[in-house]
Amino acid sequence: MTIAVVVKVDDGYVIASDSATTVGGSTPAGDVILNIYNNANKIFNLRKGLPLSAMTYHLGNIGPASISTLAKDLRSRFSGKASGYEGWKLKRGEYTMQEVVDKFKEFFWDEHYKPFADSAKARGEDTPLLGLIVGGYGADEDQPELFEFQLTPAGCAGPTPVLEHDTGASWWAQGEAITRMLKGVSGFTPQALLNLNVVANEAAAIKLADDIASQVNVQIVAPAMPIQDAVDLAEFLVRVTIGFVRFCPGHPTVGGPIEIAAVTKHEGFKWVQRKHYFDANLNPTTRRTQ
Repeated sequence: MTIAVVVKVDDGYVIASDSATTVGGSTPAGDVILNIYNNANKIFNLRKGLPLSAMTYHLGNIGPASISTLAKDLRSRFSGKASGYEGWKLKRGEYTMQEVVDKFKEFFWDEHYKPFADSAKARGEDTPLLGLIVGGYGADEDQPELFEFQLTPAGCAGPTPVLEHDTGASWWAQGEAITRMLKGVSGFTPQALLNLNVVANEAAAIKLADDIASQVNVQIVAPAMPIQDAVDLAEFLVRVTIGFVRFCPGHPTVGGPIEIAAVTKHEGFKWVQRKHYFDANLNPTTRRTQ
């Protein structure tokens, strides 16, 4: 599983995630968790040298290819290094976020997820949701844009704007800890209101929970917050989730190293925290190209 976080301020935005990935399987007793690995890659720079990012949650691979590998394949196209995809190259000073988002959807949905999900469906198998957040600055744009995609066998939802014309924090996947802390309510509050007969139906329960949240939520993201503080906040939110899941009953499905990247107009995409499976000192050529 995952916790994926975006913190957006006036100077740019920060993306952060954990590194856990869960491997499930079927047994006579039902679906079970077979293993949890803590070194998955969930954050990507879509074009080296450009202020463009992507982040993923839920499904960790499409067929034999990890989302990390696929993101790097897309990066090769955006960089003009993929044979036969010259029209995909993003030219400095000319590209738009609309162009990035359209090609991002074509790559992940049209070329990869949909064919795989259709094939799985024909075999009587289901394909889990794949969540993707793509963002960045269009050439010569003063403000970044972020969008979410949710890919399921039923279709592609998105691109849905994230924090459009606003600053703040958004989070996906296992967000119960952050929701409780910042909104002052739980994702389970609507059901609790129904169980206690406080409201008559689900719609009323959701509305009342939202009304309560509007009264008790905490606004911790100020538009003028410096990017370093946005980095610290994003890391804090991921770390709180890791601790919350660790001590709750069940499997520790959020964990591993925390990865963080910041994207700003002038500095572009910058890694703040990142893991490698290799020693960068032993691979100086690789290090220079990262």
